[in-house]
Amino acid sequence: MKHTLPPTRAVTKAVIPAAGLGTRFLPATKATPKEMLPVVDKPAIQYVVEETATAGLTDVLMITGRNKRALEDHFDRNFELEQALIKKGDKQRLAKVRASNDLTTMHYVRQGDPRGLGHAVLCAAPHVGAQPFAVLLGDDLIDPRDPLLSRMLDVHEHEGGSVVALMETEPSQIHLYGCAAVQNTADPDVVKVTGLVEKPDPAEAPSNYAIIGRYVLDPAVFEVLRETAPGRGGEIQLTDALQKLAADEKTGGPVHGVVFKGRRYDTGDRVDYLRAIVQLACEREDLGPEFRNWLVRHVAETVPSGIA
Repeated sequence: MKHTLPPTRAVTKAVIPAAGLGTRFLPATKATPKEMLPVVDKPAIQYVVEETATAGLTDVLMITGRNKRALEDHFDRNFELEQALIKKGDKQRLAKVRASNDLTTMHYVRQGDPRGLGHAVLCAAPHVGAQPFAVLLGDDLIDPRDPLLSRMLDVHEHEGGSVVALMETEPSQIHLYGCAAVQNTADPDVVKVTGLVEKPDPAEAPSNYAIIGRYVLDPAVFEVLRETAPGRGGEIQLTDALQKLAADEKTGGPVHGVVFKGRRYDTGDRVDYLRAIVQLACEREDLGPEFRNWLVRHVAETVPSGIA
């Protein structure tokens, strides 16, 4: 089913970096891109592309790498499969197969050397040009009932510059994320970002606001990324470029953060990936009742045996 798009926004393009090797999911990702791992009955990457379409972004550039051809195939037509379903009269599955084709206009470019998120974003410069654009990381799935990206686009339209998504996290976990120093604004869910640091030591973190995988970026970020030296891990960090934009608003406007308190599923971690599948399956009208009944019985049977 083709998504009904809201009115056209100033931001029309989205970039989805998808060149990672997915080593945490080996051997499943030896020949299958991690973005194609199923979350219930759709690959994780489809949830992300659906999010762009729902927010009104009509042009998606996916940054891929070697062995990622399955991503392109998934969002392309499969005439043989469609014809087989048509002959069977299976309209329901035919609609599901065609849904991924009709979401938005897809483009692809290879990153080549994996030199970090900042480098992946920089690969999008020829396609994006001098326009503001969104970046969505495929590991972070945002529940469609919590329209984070749409809210970020609203803030961008009002404030200009760049917008990052933030979530409060336990101080002991902040070393796993980029971290933002912030000032409150008149909007309870919006803060002004005054500084950013990538994966800080908890004792040195400026806050417990962690950057999660959604950004709306001013095109000035491209020139900053070109001048950004490799940082943590020897990679070009997007966080470092955003720190420069936050420190010098004349370069590309201010940096704001939207504090997100909704439902987020981290499919880049194996345990969180399993949690995402269970939670989404439980909430499905077609699967939930039967699956929840089984889950309750399963937990009751396994907890006494020592599994807590």
